[in-house]
Amino acid sequence: MGQPITVSVRTGARPDVRFFNCNRSITGMAIEVYNDTDSAAGDRPPDVLARRLFDAGATKVTIYSNVVTVEAPADRWTELEPRTTFLIEHLFEFYGDDAGWSFEARGMEPQESKVQ
Repeated sequence: MGQPITVSVRTGARPDVRFFNCNRSITGMAIEVYNDTDSAAGDRPPDVLARRLFDAGATKVTIYSNVVTVEAPADRWTELEPRTTFLIEHLFEFYGDDAGWSFEARGMEPQESKVQ
């Protein structure tokens, strides 16, 4: 089991964009752009994260180093922001469904993180 990622959120200039700044890198120096679930077909951490974010309601995901940019319908951000934060925070804790480290295998439903 890995360590959680610390995440802070910034609102983009457009209401459908959020930037999630992390305390660790998720990619190398390459910019990873995902326009749909099919483009996130790999097994690397950014691919896994993108698939999870699409499943949660994202419409586009871009990951560069320690910044995850997520696009989603503006009216969904109230529910999506805490869920997205949760999914990023726990990316390295439960990585790899085949290893039995998925949320389900750990008896943990991916839920919204608590906003203080």
